[in-house]
Amino acid sequence: MARAVKALYAVLVTSLLAAPAPAVTASAGTAAEGAAPAPRPRISGVRGLEIGVPAYARAGDPMLGDLVATTPAASVVVLNPGNGDAPFDARWQARADALRAGTTATGEKTKVLGYVHTDHGHRDIAAVKDSVDNYLKTRDGRLHVDGIFFDVVSRDCGPADTTRDHYAQLRAYVQDTMNEADPTAAGLVVDNPGTAIADCYLEPGHRTADVFVTYEDTYAAYTGGGWLGGNVFGASGGYRAGAELDPTGTAFWHLVHAVPDAAAMRGTLRTAFDRGAGYAYATETLMPNPWDASPSWKYRSQTEYAATLG
Repeated sequence: MARAVKALYAVLVTSLLAAPAPAVTASAGTAAEGAAPAPRPRISGVRGLEIGVPAYARAGDPMLGDLVATTPAASVVVLNPGNGDAPFDARWQARADALRAGTTATGEKTKVLGYVHTDHGHRDIAAVKDSVDNYLKTRDGRLHVDGIFFDVVSRDCGPADTTRDHYAQLRAYVQDTMNEADPTAAGLVVDNPGTAIADCYLEPGHRTADVFVTYEDTYAAYTGGGWLGGNVFGASGGYRAGAELDPTGTAFWHLVHAVPDAAAMRGTLRTAFDRGAGYAYATETLMPNPWDASPSWKYRSQTEYAATLG
């Protein structure tokens, strides 16, 4: 199924692009502790950790019902009808509207994003825009989502920054299309390379997204050698947190699956915060699609705990 293919894409992208890097101090034993966190200092006024959930489930699946019922609600939910290519019809729109009614720990409403795949920048841009239009150009003329989640994103700039500029063009298309429908819409754009991204993607004037998923893989990799050592890397090499490119503390998002238990979930969220993530999600579910079911510890345990990290 398309949903399973997407999940396989994410792991393949991470494993193919990941290069050996020094292990970061975040052992499985540390992550499993349930003690109160010792969060790293953040700039005054910058937000702490929030929960963002990729919900690659059908419109009627229990996962989406669980997310609608959760208080505090998740800050971001990604909807994925048919890998982004099935019609975003009235049934999906109703689900999106119900999710957007949720109130997060920060007092804001949940932001819902529509999933669109990009094949590392190789998918024809007209086809990508058609998928974007599926969510943003509706029969009733109303927006039922708050932006777009671009998946299978290249992490490299490309020759003369051509790949970076391809994604910048897509971001501008989302913003312009949403502005036409509703000038007050925020137009949130997320790029998911599933690993650290080249810092050119966050260059002022050329930025390709508001948020970047810079980790998508297992708990074992996250707490072992699978973490590359940062959210971004430069042209000269070397990974770094990227805080200097992230004044709001919300630019990076870590997605971790195969998390063994609730204590490890809390440790995962704490580690994500310490590594510079503004958004995170931890689930026990497994490949081939770890994003189609609710974790046994429920979403509220994550949204409440994340709110303490800041």
